[in-house]
Amino acid sequence: MVLSYDLPKIICMAKYENMERLVIFDADGTSIDAFRAVELTFQRLGMDIGDIDRFQKRRKLFKFLGGLREFPTNLRRQFGKHSRKRLLMTLTEVYRHEACLYPGMASLLRVLLADPGIRVGVITRNVTIEPEETLKCLFERHGIDIAEFDFFSCIPLKENKTAYLQRARQSFAINPARAYACGDEYGDYLAAIGAGMHPLVVSYGFEDNLRLTNKFGVPGEIISTSPDEFIGNLLNALGMTTEALTPKPIAAREPL
Repeated sequence: MVLSYDLPKIICMAKYENMERLVIFDADGTSIDAFRAVELTFQRLGMDIGDIDRFQKRRKLFKFLGGLREFPTNLRRQFGKHSRKRLLMTLTEVYRHEACLYPGMASLLRVLLADPGIRVGVITRNVTIEPEETLKCLFERHGIDIAEFDFFSCIPLKENKTAYLQRARQSFAINPARAYACGDEYGDYLAAIGAGMHPLVVSYGFEDNLRLTNKFGVPGEIISTSPDEFIGNLLNALGMTTEALTPKPIAAREPL
């Protein structure tokens, strides 16, 4: 007969003592309606990007050249150094003065930024001129100062996000099991997995649901098909409800 006090004592040493949680957002296509910004830019320059369904299905190389109907005109208008410069300048102006966050995203960010137990950051690629200044202008129009984020990084277009996600998490010594990385492309999913974080993927941005699931094998259970669904899923993962987004009424002062 073995008594419980005869068993060797097991001392569990916690690897992570920090109980904070971490949420890292992608900007274009996850938080920002990038397709609408691109569409407006093309229209200003006499081009047509096509509808979002066809845009999402194109391979990355051809996304900004349009489909068969739009390709000849778009290619002609984008060819040459000055044409590309004008396209970039117009896109930058649209982003800074007209582009929008998806519905509900500003409220979500305000709630998370106000929570002392959640670290919130942005790691993204953006093709505009001086992208950090561009996104600063966009977020300010929605009442959000990017200085409120724990970190805000615009990384080179060709660089993998994995190392950036890892460094961000490690800098706060947060358990990867308490960390979430959000994005709209297969590369975002791979980066989150590679960094040991929970991936939250959306299919309303640069890639659609069928492409993410059928072509790349992203589990459908972690894909949100609309901004509302994404917001609900993220809040649920953080142990919160959408009621957190509802402004609390200010109590009336007692008369003197």
